[in-house]
Amino acid sequence: MSYEALFAVSRGGLDYERTRIERAARDIAVANTPIAPGQATAAGRAGDFGATLGLAHGEERLVRDPSNPMADAKGMVHYPKVDLVAEMSTLVSASRGYEADLRAFNTLRNMLVSALNIGKDQA
Repeated sequence: MSYEALFAVSRGGLDYERTRIERAARDIAVANTPIAPGQATAAGRAGDFGATLGLAHGEERLVRDPSNPMADAKGMVHYPKVDLVAEMSTLVSASRGYEADLRAFNTLRNMLVSALNIGKDQA
């Protein structure tokens, strides 16, 4: 396997973990943002990445608050259904995965630099 392929695998892992972090952060950010009646949830519009991870997006939780201007005719306010515990767990595991991928990438880079310097040390 060439070193370019190894770098590509490492970059792919970094991209995947970064996407997981961004998705979890976005879901946490919209967890308490009311949804206007008849609109799709912000978490549901974010893409299919959550479905790939087995997350339930697009669902809503209802809170009775007739005084809220976003309440529907029945006095219910719609919020995205976000499991904060699961999203925080995703943030922790994805950030640890990102750190591990970054260490692997840096180790690979250092090994390549060391291999290139082998001939320079003896000259």
